Amino acid sequence: MVNRLTQIYTKTGDEGKTGLGDGTRVAKFSTRIECLGSVDELNSIIGLILTENVSQTNILKKIQHDLFDIGGELSIPNYKKIDLKKVNFLEQELDRMNDTLPPLKDFILPGGSKAASYSHLGRTVCRRVERNLFLLNDKEEVNKNALKYINRLSDFLFVLARYINKENNVDDILWQKDI
Repeated sequence: MVNRLTQIYTKTGDEGKTGLGDGTRVAKFSTRIECLGSVDELNSIIGLILTENVSQTNILKKIQHDLFDIGGELSIPNYKKIDLKKVNFLEQELDRMNDTLPPLKDFILPGGSKAASYSHLGRTVCRRVERNLFLLNDKEEVNKNALKYINRLSDFLFVLARYINKENNVDDILWQKDI
């Protein structure tokens, strides 16, 4: 890393604008900044999952780096880091876990173990990230592979929640129609 942050606060955002990686100043409430914040929030939730000693640690750490790269894409317009290889990797890991699970016959409610609950929380935030990215994509081009990656990640997090519950012998919480 060439530049080191020796001072964390800059006071340059005090008037409601923030800087992108290319030097552009944008409103803190812009769709791009909302996307950046949501991706950061999702990455933090992945960090929460990692505190629970889950078996998928290496994959989750890779996902954290990929999310950081998506943040980089968002902070530097026209910069692309996420490629189809990363999407394919996520699909392979998702399929690998899903193949060990019983077929779904009912809707599943968020819950079960603490780690699975964090994973469900991550899934819901990931869906928001996806909505925000598509909103941004209506005005400014977003890397198509990043859009695919986020879509697969929400599915991955759903399957991960089920996988974690199975590993810990915790039942998924099934939705009951007339409860």
